[in-house]
Amino acid sequence: MDKNLMMPKRSRIDVKGSFANGPLQARPLVALLDGRDCSIEMPILKDVATVAFCDAQSTSEIHEKVLNEAVGALMWHTIILTKEDLEKFKALRIIVRIGSGTDNIDVKAAGELGIAVCNVPGYGVEEVADTTMCLILNLYRRTYWLANMVREGKKFTGPEQVREAAHGCARIRGDTLGLVGLGRIGSAVALRAKAFGFNVIFYDPYLPDGIDKSLGLTRVYTLQDLLFQSDCVSLHCTLNEHNHHLINEFTIKQMRPGAFLVNTARGGLVDDETLALALKQGRIRAAALDVHENEPYNGALKDAPNLICTPHAAFFSDASATELREMAATEIRRAIVGNIPEVLRNCVNKEYFMRTPPTAAAGGVAAAVYPEGLNGGYYTGALHHRAHSTTPHDGPHSTTNLGGSSSSALAPPPPAGANNSVAAAAAAVAAAAAAAAALLPSPVPPNAALPTVPHLSPQVGGLPLGIVSSQSHLSAPDPNNHLSSSIKSEVKVESTETP
Repeated sequence: MDKNLMMPKRSRIDVKGSFANGPLQARPLVALLDGRDCSIEMPILKDVATVAFCDAQSTSEIHEKVLNEAVGALMWHTIILTKEDLEKFKALRIIVRIGSGTDNIDVKAAGELGIAVCNVPGYGVEEVADTTMCLILNLYRRTYWLANMVREGKKFTGPEQVREAAHGCARIRGDTLGLVGLGRIGSAVALRAKAFGFNVIFYDPYLPDGIDKSLGLTRVYTLQDLLFQSDCVSLHCTLNEHNHHLINEFTIKQMRPGAFLVNTARGGLVDDETLALALKQGRIRAAALDVHENEPYNGALKDAPNLICTPHAAFFSDASATELREMAATEIRRAIVGNIPEVLRNCVNKEYFMRTPPTAAAGGVAAAVYPEGLNGGYYTGALHHRAHSTTPHDGPHSTTNLGGSSSSALAPPPPAGANNSVAAAAAAVAAAAAAAAALLPSPVPPNAALPTVPHLSPQVGGLPLGIVSSQSHLSAPDPNNHLSSSIKSEVKVESTETP
């Protein structure tokens, strides 16, 4: 008789039903607020989140579903998020600015609302530094204006015509280039400028002593000194409430007559009307701006002479654009599969995180759901800032589609019934700790065995709060794991079969 007929048949497993330890949780929603193209972000996020785009210019254009359900947001520089805008999002936990500047986000209000704000400071450093040098060279050698003259049909029949057309061209070697801000881009510009023969000085009150020695630069300790000594001033600082219109009527008067001005940082650093007047009067010989306070560019500078304007494109190259978007999507992925804010590499508002989120007053739940020390909890200030990294990926990521089975540290808080279970768990932990302390003599003998206290985690409906265990079927995929869920299931079934 066939041996297979003698073996008892195994009952079939119904994989369509809910799992024993709870229902599947919804996949987190991540939205690109002010763009349409998600082709680069999708491969990085598709196995842990649902990705949507809004293509909005303000929050009034964002779909209600995104406002109610999005836990993560990606954004360029074309949309502004004030405190009122941020309050419209009901489940938002992280915003990643696709770029380095965060002046279009109220980062303090975001932190107070429990929303982490991140940027991508490591992208496009070379491109912006190269563009800055390109603009500086154009101002000194007037290449842009000379090329336009040739295009317009101007004839140069002798040295007199050349002298007239090239009036204002200057020698670079020996001139002083003053950098306001010596971060990543400022440092890259300094190294490039030295190769052209510039004497480079910088002003940056936030840097420790010794940076000037390591880079071979000259440091000045006031903005006034920098403006007074520089033949060309280039801006490389972030925009905040302290330096808005840093270049204004007063500071322009402190600059050398006939100096050059370059801005590839933030448009709000320069007062356009004052700059336009200074260009018309010749107090500033020429200026080059890649950024403007109001973009797209249109305003007082439109008719100013000796001005080069580019459309906020200094950061762009095919390589940097891809790198930028990959880094932003990877930061969102870290937030989904890890703990906020600990796993975030470039969180800019940790100091504003509150111990108790503002929603606790309204619902009485958030304080219990995110107690101090729990996964996904609010920043308490005890953690040290991690060093910024420009590595775009922690490791290879899986593209397995789990069909909505991943859980997230970004998931909206559990229902209000969580209060009782959290309080009970907290009381149990306190009681166990007190009992353990009572058992220990003081001082403790060298070889004394410490009593073990079982780990108690607050639970809601039988499930622990925060992100689920990495051993649970609800866990988000391991970024370093390439084994698909279907293969894992087959391996598990085969390993349990008996001949």
